[in-house]
Amino acid sequence: MTWFNDLNVPESFGFLRNQVTPFSIKSADGGALYAWHILPIQLYQQHESDLVAEPSGFVSDISSRTAFKLLRTDTDAFLVIHMHGAAGTVASGYRVPNYRALSAGLPRQIHVLTFEYRGFGYSPGTPSEQGLILDAISVIKWAMTYAEISPSRILIFGQSIGTAVGLAVSEHFALQSPPVLFAGAVLVAPFADVATLAATYRVAGTIPILSPLARFPRIFESLSTFIHDKWLSKDRIARYVRANEEHGVKYRLTLIHAEDDWDIPWHHTEILFWNAINATVTHGISYEELDQKMMESKIDLGAGGSLMEWQTENGIIREEILKTGLHDVVMGNSVVTMAVMRIFRRHELH
Repeated sequence: MTWFNDLNVPESFGFLRNQVTPFSIKSADGGALYAWHILPIQLYQQHESDLVAEPSGFVSDISSRTAFKLLRTDTDAFLVIHMHGAAGTVASGYRVPNYRALSAGLPRQIHVLTFEYRGFGYSPGTPSEQGLILDAISVIKWAMTYAEISPSRILIFGQSIGTAVGLAVSEHFALQSPPVLFAGAVLVAPFADVATLAATYRVAGTIPILSPLARFPRIFESLSTFIHDKWLSKDRIARYVRANEEHGVKYRLTLIHAEDDWDIPWHHTEILFWNAINATVTHGISYEELDQKMMESKIDLGAGGSLMEWQTENGIIREEILKTGLHDVVMGNSVVTMAVMRIFRRHELH
């Protein structure tokens, strides 16, 4: 929990002095979004004396800081834009270990930029689907324009509701003219849409909330009309993939889910995976046909779970189902480090 800790003192969460720079980014509608820029550990070690000499805490002008200059001036630097899950702050739960896992694969090159949506933590405002998407778009534009990081060196990472935000902004930029494509996206514990999530959610994995009503479609559909924020990720992932295929641009997408996730059942990732693959096939592919192909090509990792990779001339869509990892513990695991490193390594090869 972070209720009694000052986010402007990142050292209290285990970071080195000025390894994290707290600052704010202005959203498109004027709100201030609280953010952290986190330096990779090897790069920090190389510039430790300069970093330690600077004042610590929240900064109003990040461009004056050594950490920011290291990000903006290094053409070999990569940036993970982190979109957190529901509730809490940038330091809540397993998010701090998650930041370390994200940069561990390339500890001199991978910076992390995380922020709080409106209405979360230190960011004022009222959260909504469109508001959160607008915030994320603003952060990405800040990274591309103010920090001068090319999209090919940016990876979108999302967990839980952050996966829905990540897919929304990935689709948004892919549909621009010309399209804006990032190095890739890694989505951990995603969900198909809010209605499906409501139909499958169980408290502590055992007590159903609305799932009994899913047996009565008319009643459930009636209740679904009261859901204001839909978060239609299964539709967005299909449009994102289809746009990339039509434009003939390279894209990388990794979905990760643990079988023991009590909050969002792992079959949500199966739904998203099918929707993504279906968008690559001219005449579509049925669930049954995909199951058959998975039986032929899925890799069994034993206690580590399984993985399936679908490749086209333009893209790679990867599904990793873990045996364990719960809903958020997985964020700090090596599978996340490998997913990020795999995408950035492919970028370096091209």
